[in-house]
Amino acid sequence: MTAFSSNDPIVVASCARTPIGDFNGALAGASSTELGAMAVKAAVERAGIDGDAVDRVYMGCVLPAGLGQNPARQAALGAGLPLGAQATTINKVCGSGMQTAIMGAEALASGSVDIVVAGGMESMTNAPYLLKKHRAGARAGHDTAYDHVFLDGLEDAYDPGKAMGEFAQVTADEYQLTREQMDEFSLESLRRAQEAISSGGFAGEIAPVTIAGRKGEVTVDTDEAPGRAMPDKIPGLRPAFAKDGTITAASSSKISDGAAALVLTRESVAKANGLSPVARILGLGAHAQKPALFTTAPVPAIQKALDQAGWSTGDVDLFEI
Repeated sequence: MTAFSSNDPIVVASCARTPIGDFNGALAGASSTELGAMAVKAAVERAGIDGDAVDRVYMGCVLPAGLGQNPARQAALGAGLPLGAQATTINKVCGSGMQTAIMGAEALASGSVDIVVAGGMESMTNAPYLLKKHRAGARAGHDTAYDHVFLDGLEDAYDPGKAMGEFAQVTADEYQLTREQMDEFSLESLRRAQEAISSGGFAGEIAPVTIAGRKGEVTVDTDEAPGRAMPDKIPGLRPAFAKDGTITAASSSKISDGAAALVLTRESVAKANGLSPVARILGLGAHAQKPALFTTAPVPAIQKALDQAGWSTGDVDLFEI
């Protein structure tokens, strides 16, 4: 891991995200790259920099089939960034967006660039079905259409057909997490999300999305799922990944659409350009282990980040995992 300079730390100059849309929901009319372009454009504008100042763009995208070459490049150009801004698409499954921030911070620490945009984009709604045998032609009989969302996003590559949620259920069983505990966590998470929406807590980070529809343009400026959720139904939901399992749709990650972006730079560059950073990056950490144990990988990754920052868990006020 790159050691960050305490004399010239890496800073977050700005951040922006689209609303999060439901599967086949409000953002269905926008592709991943279009959503990414909206987030990148908003982040650059909020940073108060000219797009020509951006040296490099990293964007995570796990479901790129059908989008065309280098989705990150499309998002960068769609946001109005210059042709000279290098763009790289990152696929590290659910860690893709986080990995772009790591790579951006490391590039800045090396001194090879001055301003980086890092983020992620996904339209799970618009991910296509795949015909794997049709390059040479399916001679006769039935064939299978593979769901890009499941094949390349939600299923284990080493145990084909097995959903990653099944491994999460194994972890929940190992740590003896009860259905009641998970429902309680889900209800509190939903309550906080709904409270943040009603109080305007997310308004400062969301870049509204305008989509052309059959009845004209529609502007979406609010996360879709929390407003549709019914808390009283959560305790009665069926287990999602095992007959007697504890994980339900309420305690699982949603199939959603959206994008987010950060503008990263060094503190010296921010000062020279009159920018007002919103955060500093003091340390980072990444960890790999057996794929089936992915749900516990954040533990050693967090410890590595704390070690690099010179912190202990007691120094942290809030963990977002």
